[in-house]
Amino acid sequence: MAISGTNAQDVAIGRHLAHPTGTDVRPLWAGTLAVKLGGRTLSTAPRVDIDVAAFWDDPYPTFARLRREAPIAFVPQLGSTLLCSRDDIFVSEKQIDVFSSHQPDGLMNKLMGHNMMRKDGDAHMVERRAIFPAVSPKTVKAHWTEQFQAHADRIIDTLDPAGAIDFVRDFALPFSAECLKSITGLTNVRFQDMNAWSQGMIDGIANYIGAPAVEARCHTATSGIDAAIDDMLGVLSKKPDQSLLGVMLACRMPMESVRANIKLAVSGGQNEPRDAIAGTVWALLTHPDQLAVVLDGKVPWIQAFEEYARWISPIGMSPRRIAKPWTIRDVAFETDERIFLMFGSANRDEKHFEDGDQFDIRRDVTKSIAFGAGPHFCAGASASRAMVADVALPTIFSRLKNLRIVEDEPVRIGGWAFRGLLNLPVAWDRGLP
Repeated sequence: MAISGTNAQDVAIGRHLAHPTGTDVRPLWAGTLAVKLGGRTLSTAPRVDIDVAAFWDDPYPTFARLRREAPIAFVPQLGSTLLCSRDDIFVSEKQIDVFSSHQPDGLMNKLMGHNMMRKDGDAHMVERRAIFPAVSPKTVKAHWTEQFQAHADRIIDTLDPAGAIDFVRDFALPFSAECLKSITGLTNVRFQDMNAWSQGMIDGIANYIGAPAVEARCHTATSGIDAAIDDMLGVLSKKPDQSLLGVMLACRMPMESVRANIKLAVSGGQNEPRDAIAGTVWALLTHPDQLAVVLDGKVPWIQAFEEYARWISPIGMSPRRIAKPWTIRDVAFETDERIFLMFGSANRDEKHFEDGDQFDIRRDVTKSIAFGAGPHFCAGASASRAMVADVALPTIFSRLKNLRIVEDEPVRIGGWAFRGLLNLPVAWDRGLP
């Protein structure tokens, strides 16, 4: 999230919380003591100080040390207690009576409205069931995949093979946005609007320091989405469709919930597929032996995507609020403490993934929790898998012959809550059938 709005990586979550002195990572164990933040006593987890800029650049060395020495740790630079082991996260995410998604004072609720991601139990399931007809595996296969393919072909047709392009900017970004326009039902906007709105909201909900300019951009984004929804109400009331907006209107969901859930879909539905598409292409191009295995049909595209999602975890963190006093081993949590479930760490946990720092498409990824592990498992997972593995990857490598990374410009990757490529300069051979 770039604060400038040029790339939807999580600079906001990282840089906004940077320690003012640029503190380096210190020895992890700083003693087990209660920590106070804003007058509230928080968990008894060990305190760990980090260099947030370095953490944004490459969080994995810190994750490895945390898993080894302090798998539950309070990080003052992030104002939260981090759960870093795969087993702790897998269990805790299901305990919604303790690790609650309901965060009434959270930035997401204040800026985007009370959506299904910030609800638990029946309140969550009512809205999840309502949107299911739009994103079910059956609907994705029968309805959306054909549209995804049309978007991919059209965008590739516009690419100029005369010189190198930025694959993130020129394919992954518009493809993800066009697919999201279709699924949300906001077909009345430009893909650039969809990307900017997603960026603005992600920046806004990560704006823990309260920067006025960041909040203003978030309000601009949410206002734009509300206007786009208003424009589509008449269309969809006369001719309902299978989009998220269409199915929510058809079941007469309250409008405040409709608006909040469309904003949720835009905020998360743009960056994850975009980053997964660009990232998986990059991973395969930098591991040509593994790309050859996929092209030979020995390993399916979905396996390459699932391994990339494990390896990098494009959505690397999910926040929770402690709803009641709780203890995990020797760590005690207090009510209203903020917890970060660190999927980016869990998916490299040595207990489940041998050589987890390596990209290996032959790996068993069944223990990956890249899409979550509990009742908040990503509702759009089937759509994401279709976009990336069924459409984008096979189309890209079929149509862009001898696709390769251009070495003139270094490939940049960053983020820890949302992690992805900032650029991917590529070229391919034109004139080939």
